[in-house]
Amino acid sequence: MNKMQYQFSRRRMLRGLGVTMALPWMESLRVWGDVKSDKKQASQAPTRMGILFSGCGYHGREWWAKGQGKAMELGKVLDPIREFREKMVFIRGLYNAEALKGNIHSSQTGNLLSGAPLASGGRIKSGTSVDQFVAQQIGHRTKLPSLVLGCEKANPSVHKDYSMLYSSHISWSSPTTPTPLEVYPALAFDQLFKNKAQAGDESVLDAVLQDAKGLRRGISRLDQQKLDEYLNSVREVEKRIESAGKRGELQGWRPTLTGPNIPRPKDGYPQDIVEHMRLMSDIMVLAFQTDTTRICTLKLNNDHGTLRFPHLGVDYMIHHLLSHSDTEDWLKVNQFFLEQMAYIARKLDSIQEGDRTALDNSMIMLCSSMLTGNHNANQLPVVMIGGGGGRIKGGQNLDYLDKKDRQMSRLFLSMMDKMDVRPDSFGDANEPLNEV
Repeated sequence: MNKMQYQFSRRRMLRGLGVTMALPWMESLRVWGDVKSDKKQASQAPTRMGILFSGCGYHGREWWAKGQGKAMELGKVLDPIREFREKMVFIRGLYNAEALKGNIHSSQTGNLLSGAPLASGGRIKSGTSVDQFVAQQIGHRTKLPSLVLGCEKANPSVHKDYSMLYSSHISWSSPTTPTPLEVYPALAFDQLFKNKAQAGDESVLDAVLQDAKGLRRGISRLDQQKLDEYLNSVREVEKRIESAGKRGELQGWRPTLTGPNIPRPKDGYPQDIVEHMRLMSDIMVLAFQTDTTRICTLKLNNDHGTLRFPHLGVDYMIHHLLSHSDTEDWLKVNQFFLEQMAYIARKLDSIQEGDRTALDNSMIMLCSSMLTGNHNANQLPVVMIGGGGGRIKGGQNLDYLDKKDRQMSRLFLSMMDKMDVRPDSFGDANEPLNEV
């Protein structure tokens, strides 16, 4: 094959950090097809995906929903999110088949967001989680591909032949790599704003310059001239756009914030769990509002966790042991976790983005590793709030318990679809939930 000729299955692109730029037709390059255009209009805010997790399930008699829409009745665990019934989807009966194998806790958590089988014997092997799968597809569009937050440090021990890292991480970048978990609010804040320019702040040409130099060496002299003319014209357009932006003439969606609207949290690990969860919730909202990332997981505690809750008057037992009995104290702890979801939803709903709010443009899912503290994982507790960019119907109460195909991964396929990521399968599922 002549070195001046190349074959590409799609239109030739120059690529750089967070940037791709299509080239005009050149005689040196044999090209056919074209890239898919972005269906989302520039004036529309992006869709965000947030996943909250609290371990060990919920009160067995108070996690339920009846009815639809504004008339939906909710169990006491869900009282804190009652105001969002019309923007809520309550889902009953989904499960993860792999969670029924192996031991309790670790093997019920390590694959919660992937549906993958887990390795035992203290080895580490799970599956790429849904948040990281999406981040690997669209994360280049924002400063951070994803944000992975937690309020309890990871536990590296082994429990009943399975690594407790499974219980400590819901986000996995690969089957053998749990995504680094940030538990320090100040460091999470710094990820958003400290000394890192967003890809969008860099000139498109600067970003793809190295790729352009490599291409230039392999094309004809006439095409080299054509490439130079093309790049010069792009530079002129960039300058005009920059000038128009300074005059405030640009149209289209922009984040409602370009910098933080809260002070940097104090250094160190917060001793107060109330402050800790509130700071992490604020950071999730801030990350979405500034469009620093569109994907965030917040692990409120570990499965088999050791948090205590003195502010609730429940300081005589750690979280894991509390979960074994459906007491009033366990209900208080459950409601405290749901209050974090309500807080995030309330803040997002107060942010106007055109005709919608940031909550309408988001989907926030809360889940756990088991339905109740008695390790019941044959169905999982799932509730979602938010419109998913106008593509999720709120006020729904869905029940899949008696249906054949009730894989949790079907929900993940539905969520990925809202993020414009559409694999043929994920985990043990081949089709999404049509209702979500």
